[in-house]
Amino acid sequence: MKIPPTIKRFTPLVLSSALVFGTYAVSVAQSDSSASQDMKTAGTDTKNAAKSAGNGVKKGTTTGYHKTKEGSTTAYDKTKEGSTKAYDKTKEGTQKVFDPDKQPSTKVKDTNKEATQKAKDKSKEANQKVNDYSASPQ
Repeated sequence: MKIPPTIKRFTPLVLSSALVFGTYAVSVAQSDSSASQDMKTAGTDTKNAAKSAGNGVKKGTTTGYHKTKEGSTTAYDKTKEGSTKAYDKTKEGTQKVFDPDKQPSTKVKDTNKEATQKAKDKSKEANQKVNDYSASPQ
């Protein structure tokens, strides 16, 4: 491998500059370093670490709260839908015995009611997510 003449010419200059300025930087850094400065630096580092840990805990707690709230709302809505469906099925079975002509119209009403309820629940959950995340401090 052949080294270009320009690099050969500037190599001693670069090396000598690095030695002179490197030595100066080390001597300045050592003269500024004292026990009190080390204590200040350690205190600042500890403070920053505590802040960072606190922010992480806060974010995790907030996320956990929102996820629990969403899960509870979803469980509530699903239970409500299941109860409504069971009620409607019982009502249809009773009507089938007492008045068979009313059963088809009741089925349609119940299906529409369940679909409307599902749509409202989905909308409520979506709005809840938006409100939770827009209101929470980041």
